[in-house]
Amino acid sequence: MEPELQLRQTNLRDQALSILKLRLISGDLVPGEIYSASALAEELGVSNSPVREAMLTLVNQGLMEAVRNRGFRVLPLSRKERQNIYELRMLLEIPSMAKLAGMKEKLQAREAEFTKIISDMVRYAHEGNIVGYLEMDRQFHLGLLAILENDQLVNIVENLRDQSRQFGLKALRQTGGLIKSAEEHQPILNAMVSGNAALTAKLMTTHLNHLVGDWAG
Repeated sequence: MEPELQLRQTNLRDQALSILKLRLISGDLVPGEIYSASALAEELGVSNSPVREAMLTLVNQGLMEAVRNRGFRVLPLSRKERQNIYELRMLLEIPSMAKLAGMKEKLQAREAEFTKIISDMVRYAHEGNIVGYLEMDRQFHLGLLAILENDQLVNIVENLRDQSRQFGLKALRQTGGLIKSAEEHQPILNAMVSGNAALTAKLMTTHLNHLVGDWAG
């Protein structure tokens, strides 16, 4: 019985970690604020242990810091750090997505899958559900990169995404910009499926510009 219990506990930790990362990225967890593992655990409907383990993982990743006898503080992200993340993502993702445009058969085989992800993303955007939007955005970008079969690339991009702070998404939700952002993904997919690497690179450049523009807040 013990191995099964351990597996379930690990799964809860991973689920809690995924939720906390999305809240960090969306700005729901505010830099400088201190959060209690027990309070978040109660909100998520789980025991303290998996949430505390998830928060310690975020500490190890440099996204939070432990505050003795109080909880965990979200570390701020400077404009320079945001710019560094943006530049790294530009260097990694744009040529990688352009490369995918040369893999038409693999993309066409999974076109329906990614079209469904985009559809869900647009729906979440219309609902104003930032966490749902970000999860679909993650599945779209990382899922496509995974087709290149380069685990190191996917892991690096995922870590860069986790370090982002897209506070401006809340403002975009009010202005309708979140919907526009979600709708940018279909032309990117279409360009790749059609084999147009130049257009893919152009559309991805515009899309990633949001990181230091309106998404930054």
